[in-house]
Amino acid sequence: MNMDKKQYQRYAKAHAPHSPVAKDCVKAFLFGGSICAFAQFLLYLYRDVCGMEQDSAGTLVSVTLVALAVLLTGLGVFDNIAKHAGAGTLVPITGFANAVVSPALDAKSEGLVLGVGAKIFTVAGPVLLYGIVSGALWGVIYYAITLFG
Repeated sequence: MNMDKKQYQRYAKAHAPHSPVAKDCVKAFLFGGSICAFAQFLLYLYRDVCGMEQDSAGTLVSVTLVALAVLLTGLGVFDNIAKHAGAGTLVPITGFANAVVSPALDAKSEGLVLGVGAKIFTVAGPVLLYGIVSGALWGVIYYAITLFG
């Protein structure tokens, strides 16, 4: 079957499943907003009820959301939620936690070292690596500017 580029594009468009974009955007907004509202509730709980400082409460909110996302990923619930919520679960910090845990769970049968240990950072590893390296590089540049400026 020889096709030129335009014929292939028409063929692919005709056979691709159609996505209800507006409906998907609304669901992502509602799920993502619910996660953020829950995070705000946790911030209120930690800060005002437990008496923590704002920075400590904010850190604990992030840790709580990551822990819940990891737990839900491990139980197989997070993927079911993400099927309906789309980017609503992936954009907040919960998506990052899921991206770290999912490859590790997939490689669990290969053992702790060669499976989980080797695969846990396949998705998040480059993000962490380049984030840390660029942060360190900008820190050196800032230091040099303040030292010589």
